[in-house]
Amino acid sequence: MTEQPGPGESQPRKRILFLFSDTGGGHRSATEAMIEALDLEFPGRFDTTMVDFFRKYYPSPLRFAPEIYPPISRVPQAWRFTFKASDGRNRSRAVTQISYPYVRRGAQRLVRENPADLIVSVHPLVNTHLMRAMRKSPRPYITVVTDLVSTHALWFDRRADLVVVATEEAREKAIEYGIAEGNLRVIGLPVAERFTQPLVDRMGWRERMGWRTDLPVILLVGGGDGMGPLKRVAKAINEAELAATLVVICGRNAELRADLERVDWNMPVHLYGFTTEMPQFMAASDMLVTKAGPGTISEAFISGLPLVLYSRLPGQEDGNVSYVEKLRAGVWAPRPREVVDALRRWVEDPVAREKAAEASRRAAKPEAARRIARLIADQVGVDS
Repeated sequence: MTEQPGPGESQPRKRILFLFSDTGGGHRSATEAMIEALDLEFPGRFDTTMVDFFRKYYPSPLRFAPEIYPPISRVPQAWRFTFKASDGRNRSRAVTQISYPYVRRGAQRLVRENPADLIVSVHPLVNTHLMRAMRKSPRPYITVVTDLVSTHALWFDRRADLVVVATEEAREKAIEYGIAEGNLRVIGLPVAERFTQPLVDRMGWRERMGWRTDLPVILLVGGGDGMGPLKRVAKAINEAELAATLVVICGRNAELRADLERVDWNMPVHLYGFTTEMPQFMAASDMLVTKAGPGTISEAFISGLPLVLYSRLPGQEDGNVSYVEKLRAGVWAPRPREVVDALRRWVEDPVAREKAAEASRRAAKPEAARRIARLIADQVGVDS
């Protein structure tokens, strides 16, 4: 019989393996948010490992998926075809049956080289492969779905011990694809703890950044790489001469920033590259113009920002647009002039803007990462 540690004695750390890939920013940021939450809720109780399964274990050309993702995501027709052609119970089953022999050795090596008390997946393309690779030595397995609404069938494998989804709409899809209701949890999308901390002196932060404090602030972002038709949108906003300050996050796209620096601006404008202060930028702004990524939407909800969505990945992000519109937290504006029309309404009608902001705040789930951390702890028998 194994003796249990007595009072004051340390218990062995539980090992948690997180499977993700850098095919888009959301998988990594969700993983990092959960690891942070585990450290905050259960300091010193877990050893966590992040593995980009494509890059480290899968054969070519799949190992280059993180590099292939950006150019493919810029071709909407190609992305829509890929998403639709592989979605659905039968089509997704065919995809995994055809692909498994090709990735089998990598998947088995992944399991062998990463002993863990529990595996957490935040990517749809690894779940069924890992389940098959673990057939002889199964381990507890949690899938955390990082899409809000348009959840691909490959997310859902009935052998997972738990499946965590962000919305009721995603829960319904999971049940449709055979996940038992008892194995489902609707919690929200995990976001970094810093997004949940209020900005104590909002106007003071604006002053320090050199922003005017007498005008509403429009925050325009396109992801960490400044992707999407951000330049056309920025120029359309400028030409509208709105009574507002425009703040543009260009990300790592130096060419975009250089192009915008050459514009003859008709309004107060501030241009920034990649930043780690996005929580402060959001908290200090009044409206957000962005692509329909699930992570950015979830962060905007926590900040209480009305959303203008100008771009989406066909298929995968369609549901995000309808979700935001249904909540009345924002609008879909795929053309620059439609972006301007939406912003003009909110700039000129603060009451309408505040209604959208309140709808955004109601949709927020700031405790999602910590709730998932507690769920992980419960699965491996760690008490708070």
